[in-house]
Amino acid sequence: MRIVSGVTGPMLKLGRQHLRELSPEAKQRLKWIDWHLSHGQNVSLTARHFGISRQTFYRWWKRYTPGDLSTLEDLPSRPKRRQRPTWTTAQVLAVKRLREQFPRWGKLKLAVLLYREGIALSVSMVGRILRYLKRSSQLKEPPLNRTPTQRRRWLRSYAVRKPAEYVPLGPGDLVQVDTLDLRLNGDVLKQFTAIDVVSRCAVVTIASSATASLAVRILDALAHLPFTVRAIQVDGGSEFMAAFEEACRLRGIRLFVLPPHSPKLNGRVERLNRTCREECYDLTLEDFTVAGLSKAARRWEHTYNHTRPHQALGMLTPAQYLAKLNQEVVSRTS
Repeated sequence: MRIVSGVTGPMLKLGRQHLRELSPEAKQRLKWIDWHLSHGQNVSLTARHFGISRQTFYRWWKRYTPGDLSTLEDLPSRPKRRQRPTWTTAQVLAVKRLREQFPRWGKLKLAVLLYREGIALSVSMVGRILRYLKRSSQLKEPPLNRTPTQRRRWLRSYAVRKPAEYVPLGPGDLVQVDTLDLRLNGDVLKQFTAIDVVSRCAVVTIASSATASLAVRILDALAHLPFTVRAIQVDGGSEFMAAFEEACRLRGIRLFVLPPHSPKLNGRVERLNRTCREECYDLTLEDFTVAGLSKAARRWEHTYNHTRPHQALGMLTPAQYLAKLNQEVVSRTS
């Protein structure tokens, strides 16, 4: 009887009785050991032959038991002791309530709202609670309307870019304006969207079509902001020509027009359009009419300006940011 490292031939035969039950990875490791035993037990030679490291071979050689080939299988990676949740039922219910109220808001914004209510939870904790609610099917996400986007390509014979030396420093120095297509079952409505690049105050109006005369309504809505609008930046769409340009001139508002195919220069309002679609129109139950969507837009606009935390503003709302600026101005003048 040939003895190899204390392993007898019958013992090897016994171990191979369960060879068919091994995984492909375990069978490959068994080939390493067989080749190693039949070629002088040279670890370096075995490692070079199979293209593995010596440390890898040593690890499986140490675990190998001839009478139990299952020792060549991968061990489960699940830890023996799993961390138990540390949140309370009240915290879970609070996160669930806010997420169902604002289904498009992530863990960061929800953590800010919870802190306002006196519930101090870390952002990661809120994220873990959201995963728990989804895995346990306790969080009911509302159905999305999914109004598709549409790219518009407008050509204009001229374009006046904002001067490089014109830098918006305060609220009203520059307001970006754009349109958003709203489509459902073949019906199309238009939204005129405006956002102040400094304070992030947003204003939206709904119209039946995108015409210059209807675009003037966004100027009327901007007049109700708590600051004076001094400049507006638009793309080259025809809805921002004619009556719209004349209305800006009469109100003493500077009008900057982007070059063709340059939506990135109006990035604030472009991102606002996406946010409005996801947080308002994909979730609203209002009728797809100018009156119905106007109601939804008014509610969302108030939430955006007075409730929704903004990372660009240090997690303040636009209203809180403006109030903070006014306090600073008063403190400097007093």
